[in-house]
Amino acid sequence: MAIVAVSVLMAAAAPAQFAGGRGRFSVRPNIPYDGRFTFVRVSYQTAPGGYWYGGWPSWAHGYPLAERNLMRIMNEVSLLGPHTDDINTLALDDPELCKYPVAYIIEVGWWTLTDREAAAFRAYVQKGGFVIVDDFKLTGDRGGGGWETFAANMQRVLPGARFFDMAASHPIYHSFFEINDLRIVPQAYNAGRPIFRGLYEDNDPKKRLQMIVNYNTDISQFWEWSGRGFRPIDETNEAYKLGVNYIIYGLTH
Repeated sequence: MAIVAVSVLMAAAAPAQFAGGRGRFSVRPNIPYDGRFTFVRVSYQTAPGGYWYGGWPSWAHGYPLAERNLMRIMNEVSLLGPHTDDINTLALDDPELCKYPVAYIIEVGWWTLTDREAAAFRAYVQKGGFVIVDDFKLTGDRGGGGWETFAANMQRVLPGARFFDMAASHPIYHSFFEINDLRIVPQAYNAGRPIFRGLYEDNDPKKRLQMIVNYNTDISQFWEWSGRGFRPIDETNEAYKLGVNYIIYGLTH
């Protein structure tokens, strides 16, 4: 099934401060849990240097346009019936997080973590929460900590945690769309190939995938820009396919 990225042009009409530019940043109020799927973006205290994008905290890049566009696609291709305009932002130690089966966190090279947040995140993952990690740059890019910062934080969350390179044969790439090649989504602004890694329950690839990591790529930037023509439609469609598959997998495993 093909996705026509231009179908989300209407989402580009979001207010200027939320349009992914370098304008004023603000967060809209969360909506109460009502049983419908709500996209949840994780907020965190951004490390020094992480406000390089017009003063926006690193966790908020693309908010809320990227996820709104993805939810519109989900509404078009599935019967999920998600909230399309309302995006919730929650800290890792917010008890509300455990009401939502899928959480999304980005720019983890600037992610800082308290002990309380680490414990809450551990509980979320162990209780069945599925985590999407995206927009994740190489070490040193714009001063970020890269994989080392992320890995160190994850050792506090799940001591002994190991990440495995993903293969296109994994069920997550076949949960809705058939994705048979992981070279399909290039990095939007850096060199090198995209790297997909996963965290499994008990470090066992035969058990549940708890976290998918898009490293050295930024699939949400393709969602964000899909109504502007900044990126080719075929690449944008592949980014949407990944997003749809991630959501479906997280809801069914």
